Amino acid sequence: MKRSAKSFATLLFLCSTGAQAETTLGRLELRWGDPAVSNSPQVAEHRLLVTLVTDQGLRVAIDPNSALAGAEDLYSLAGKRVAIEFSASPPKTNGLRMAGAIVPLNSAIDEKISGTTTWVTLMCKFQDNSNEPKSLAFFQSQYGTAPGQLDHYWRQVSYNKIDLIGSKAYGWLYLPRPRSAYIRANGSANLDQLFYDCTNAANSAVNFAANGGVQGINMMFNSDLDGYAWGGGKCATLDGIYKCWSTTWNPPWSFNNLAPLAHEMGHGYGLPHANNSDGDRDPYDNPWDVMSDPWNNAVSDSTYGRRPKHLSTYSRARLAWVDSARRITLAAGSYRLNIGLDRASLSGSGNAQMILVTLPGQPSSRYYTIEARKRGGEYESNLAGDAVIIHRVDTQASTPAFSVDADIPPANRSNNEGSMFKPGEIWTAPDGAFRVHVQAATPEGFLVSVCGPKPTGSDPCFASRITRMK
Repeated sequence: MKRSAKSFATLLFLCSTGAQAETTLGRLELRWGDPAVSNSPQVAEHRLLVTLVTDQGLRVAIDPNSALAGAEDLYSLAGKRVAIEFSASPPKTNGLRMAGAIVPLNSAIDEKISGTTTWVTLMCKFQDNSNEPKSLAFFQSQYGTAPGQLDHYWRQVSYNKIDLIGSKAYGWLYLPRPRSAYIRANGSANLDQLFYDCTNAANSAVNFAANGGVQGINMMFNSDLDGYAWGGGKCATLDGIYKCWSTTWNPPWSFNNLAPLAHEMGHGYGLPHANNSDGDRDPYDNPWDVMSDPWNNAVSDSTYGRRPKHLSTYSRARLAWVDSARRITLAAGSYRLNIGLDRASLSGSGNAQMILVTLPGQPSSRYYTIEARKRGGEYESNLAGDAVIIHRVDTQASTPAFSVDADIPPANRSNNEGSMFKPGEIWTAPDGAFRVHVQAATPEGFLVSVCGPKPTGSDPCFASRITRMK
């Protein structure tokens, strides 16, 4: 999906600001840290690391909140060349640089992921731990084309826009240091050292430059790291190619289940977390998107643990997987009746699969998405129900897409009735800007109308059963 970018004139202005600010060029490295969570009632804390890898090869750690505020859409810049204006005062908070404006060096940012995206799995064991939790055959089979395997999953979730042809596993390989050497004094894992040592251990066996360079590197470690699995990017030179490689760092609890592994690979493709609307700090409570909650409402697999659910259409659209013919864009306040909205998991749909509603008077970074979800298939059969799901989007938020909830207060996890809109129900947006009427079920989804504010006279969006208003 192409996103608008701040103008080149803004970049020139940043480079001329002199003593009041410092402007630095480089590539933006984003990494998400995800704890092992499933049904815990406690708020799960996630981590986001933002680093500028300068053109001189220096690594500058950046405060994530300032980076989110300084970019129109921070996550669209993952792995891209940017100019960052660093704040002169205060220069640092908790050892992190404070970012002002973050400007992409290209006039348009294209997040499209398509074609063959080859991954390599590197199985690395610590010098002081000879345990091998899974076999080479297990990791190789994860990339298979059968239901419940990664090539099959990513083909299906991308509507056959990508595949994992040529992906291969290697190991087990000994790291040159014990586990303790990779844990910093503050308890966090030294992800960069793990990357360098693990890829160096595999260098004689793996050609990272084959066919122009692999897409990503899944590193599997034989012991816990710092309580997190990590996914995102690593800017480095491997076999003569310098780029920001899609990268994951996985402890055993992550690679024992395909769902969290797919979640980390999603970060590798550049996808951020999704969320629900309960307002807490937990981004793992929206089971309608594997980029939020990979654990709940997931199908169990006897070999690969929890299978990943699909992505929301918001996450799919970020990577340009929703064709324009399957997407309808409307302005809030307009009327569009009797839209056939097919379930998001249906490949080859003949109807719309995503409705995007823009908000008058609001920046383009804020909008709503509407999609249909139905139980069935290899990954979606354990969903909470068959329903229309609505997400509120703000691309400058730490978790850009929030599933809306008609219940007051919103549920802690959005697999509740308030998050599922079913035939006969209407959802009214805040301030009455627009309404969504789910009219009826269809064989592959729902018949939906998107309407303006409620009129004083006859109402084409009148629901005969339940009216829900947030």
